Amino acid sequence: MEIVRTMKILITGGSGFVGSHVSEYYAKKGDEVIVFDNLSRGETLKTADKRQTSYNWDHLKKVENIELVRGDIRRADDVVTAAEGVDAIIHTAAQVAVTSSVEDPRTDFEINALGTFNVLEAARKSENSPAVVYCSTNKVYGENVNKIPVKEEETRYVFEGLDGVPETLSIDLCEHTPYGCSKLAGDLYVQDYAKLYGLRTAVFRMSCIYGTRQFGNEDQGWVAHFVISTLTGKPLTIYGDGKQVRDVLYVSDLVRAYDLFLESNERGAVYNIGGGPKNTISLLELLDLLEEEAGKRSEITFSDWRPSDQKVYISDISKAERELNWRSQTSVKDGVERLIEWVEEHKFLFELSK
Repeated sequence: MEIVRTMKILITGGSGFVGSHVSEYYAKKGDEVIVFDNLSRGETLKTADKRQTSYNWDHLKKVENIELVRGDIRRADDVVTAAEGVDAIIHTAAQVAVTSSVEDPRTDFEINALGTFNVLEAARKSENSPAVVYCSTNKVYGENVNKIPVKEEETRYVFEGLDGVPETLSIDLCEHTPYGCSKLAGDLYVQDYAKLYGLRTAVFRMSCIYGTRQFGNEDQGWVAHFVISTLTGKPLTIYGDGKQVRDVLYVSDLVRAYDLFLESNERGAVYNIGGGPKNTISLLELLDLLEEEAGKRSEITFSDWRPSDQKVYISDISKAERELNWRSQTSVKDGVERLIEWVEEHKFLFELSK
């Protein structure tokens, strides 16, 4: 008879978009899940509606095996208390918007850099020595991505001579924005705590993650933002020319990558994670897809490029595929269809939002 081992797992930022999916995944596996969140989305993203901020928290209240804990990763004691006795920490809590980091770099630093340090210290001091999964970002590569040659096509830019960005691309001597810097600081600390203190860690440098229960807006979550705006008849502003390309990854595929790492023997790992070369789309192409799938198209205006925006970002996901035996399973079309269906069912959360 096979013995199924259960874990006690802490999800920081557990009521956020990615965090809520991670939390529900492990709870439904039968693991004991602690959802740790301060519900600060409304503060860090001024466009966030209060109903949206509490939606995932309220959703998780209905899921068995989940304990909801209000706390702040900027407070070390909060993190230490929440991490007592856990086998793993998946650290999704973050300030997620580049624009907010430019306007308020101190808050961005305290949440992303200091918060990650607090998580690592809690893990280091724990008798359980929990594994730590860190949600990093492709923004750690900064402007160096834009040094990769690209060519312009009718609806998109494409890399010349490169399928995707590898983990070995330099992070040095370029502009990152405060958000890129704060996430990079956490990224490097996670790597160093693995080498210096022997923590079992993984850094996932995420490309564009999308899916249900994502309250995307102009500052972050662009796929969801485009879907929400299109279905609710709101205009969209495109910064740049709309030919920017991203590899997009449906959230359930991301969660599987985390789980495969925790089940593996890997440690001190760094992975670029996204849809990879097979799951890419430009802003203009997403508008076309939405018109095809939903029969609607938002009114579009164009504005100047944003700081450090990347014309193309496509992840080289071969390392995660090789070491974790992981594959992306959701096509862009299927993922967008799922998101359209969810937004249609939850229009009440968007149509009257501030």
